[in-house]
Amino acid sequence: MEIIHVSAECYPVAKAGGLGDVVGSLPKYQNKSGHIAKVVMPMYRTKFLIENQFDVVHKGGFGLANYWFNYTIIKESTNRLGFDLYLVDIFGILDREKIYGYDDDSLRFTAFQIAVVNWISKWNHTPEVVHVHDHHTALVPFMMQHCYAYKHLSTIQTVLTIHNAEYQGWMDWDKSSYLPDWDKYKWGLLEWNKTINPLACGIKCSAKVTTVSTGYLAELKYDAHGLEALFEYEKGKCSGILNGIDEEVWDTETDKYIETRYSVDDAKEGKAANKKILCDLYNLDTSKPLIIYIGRLVGEKAADLLPQAISDSIYYIHGSMNFLILGSGDTHIQYQLEIGISTMRYLPAMGTAGLLLLAVNGYKRLPAPPPKITAITDLLIMGKSF
Repeated sequence: MEIIHVSAECYPVAKAGGLGDVVGSLPKYQNKSGHIAKVVMPMYRTKFLIENQFDVVHKGGFGLANYWFNYTIIKESTNRLGFDLYLVDIFGILDREKIYGYDDDSLRFTAFQIAVVNWISKWNHTPEVVHVHDHHTALVPFMMQHCYAYKHLSTIQTVLTIHNAEYQGWMDWDKSSYLPDWDKYKWGLLEWNKTINPLACGIKCSAKVTTVSTGYLAELKYDAHGLEALFEYEKGKCSGILNGIDEEVWDTETDKYIETRYSVDDAKEGKAANKKILCDLYNLDTSKPLIIYIGRLVGEKAADLLPQAISDSIYYIHGSMNFLILGSGDTHIQYQLEIGISTMRYLPAMGTAGLLLLAVNGYKRLPAPPPKITAITDLLIMGKSF
């Protein structure tokens, strides 16, 4: 079976959260199971792009509202990730350093999706499954079924995986012109609560819908950020499948990103050695517990509780721990954390605790990728607001 994953993220190419981890590992294990799994994603300006070799496999173009975009599909040459990786290059639109956070994100990801569908429509065969992930790619099933130029793709089975239903990609109806010429009688598939809602559209149009766990699917029935009724209506095609981890990436006995590799038998000594390297790098006291938060700085991950929780912990325990925060997201939360860092510098009552806010706009300042820091920390904060 040939499966095409369409995603905004894929580790280690570009990652902002768990979506990148899943898309970076699931296709590899699908290939090991005998399928042919591939990934197509935007070509961001990343370290991975610079350090690896790519071949041009296709060039095309399409109209979007009053614009004409040329696009190029490039393929990673060595199959180093265990699956075929394709990047979509649209000059000035996708080739940026950040994944999200631009004022024209609706335009960017709509253009990306059109390019993907346009490219697949040129193939001399069709894949069995197109698997889309979150709202950034959730319009693909609609385009394949109801855009006139791509209706010949309507027989391809589509799957939507919802990693985070908080973000739905809402667009005003004036942006309906972004879509390739489509059957206007199908406007109801695009609409939810009087706007174009890509995530809702993906739920309606996909043959199957999965979430990242059975528990998350259960939560969405009563807290889906306005989509509760839709999940109830479409429950017959929804399944919760628990995310796994890539055992090769997370194996501390073979991990090339940590200085001292360790097993279950010598985990205490191995973690201590690696912790000393990280603490020395950032001038932290190695004798104190190192507490790390890795994730998006958003309310859904309970990151809005971090500034006060950290401040209270440091104040009442007189600075007997170190905190390292790695993430990006809500600028207000980031500001509050930065205020906390400034306060610690000038209040003796805070003791000698350390608070570091790293990589607010990416992972550039890190000594190792985020998954590797997990192998070093004493305590890991895992937040969720519901």
